[in-house]
Amino acid sequence: MFPHSEDIEVSPHLKVNYKLVLDLLLPQITVERQQRFNEVLSHRTFEVATVCESIYDRGNISAVIRSAEAFGFAPFHIIETGEKFKNSARVTRGAEKWVEERKWKSTSSAVEFLKSENRKLIVTSLDANVAIDDIDFSKPVALVMGNEKDGVSEEMKAAADYRIKIPMYGFVQSFNISVAAAISLHHISQKRKQLGLKSELTDQQREILKAHYVLRTIDSGADQLQEYFNRLA
Repeated sequence: MFPHSEDIEVSPHLKVNYKLVLDLLLPQITVERQQRFNEVLSHRTFEVATVCESIYDRGNISAVIRSAEAFGFAPFHIIETGEKFKNSARVTRGAEKWVEERKWKSTSSAVEFLKSENRKLIVTSLDANVAIDDIDFSKPVALVMGNEKDGVSEEMKAAADYRIKIPMYGFVQSFNISVAAAISLHHISQKRKQLGLKSELTDQQREILKAHYVLRTIDSGADQLQEYFNRLA
């Protein structure tokens, strides 16, 4: 389920072992920032994926990215059946750098991939068939948010293992997409905390992910690595 190998592609023509990235670039990161990396990595998990299917408003997707990252959920999937998504920096506040984003052209291809990871698909739907409290969050899951008008597609609903509805007690029947996602992700986070779950990553996987974070922090990181190999040559 962890998507990264020991070798990191820093440019189309250069792959570098994560240890070299850390050896050469990590010293440029402040001690305080390195401590922050370690704290975040101790909670980072790939067991919970977040999926946005055909959402119209870019700001909504960006807000969901921000919530998913804040709760430590790394995998983020965007199904683009219409206009291509572009992050709204005003909303994400840089959160898009810290999730492992993947885009899909169709619902079927995304579902096939998520199922190959043995994830249970959870969709928000008005015709819910299970309470969110009854779902086993000790196993890999994917929370799917549908578009603002129609919710998740019929194809996604048919593929879902669970359909949930957030309890509401007013006249309105639904939350804004970003609010619904934040509530659901918070609930999943709390349930995992009750189960004593934080991060399933091995020590090596944390170091590999740290190397990615270093490259995402240092704008000239790829250039510095290329220059290092040019000098060796």
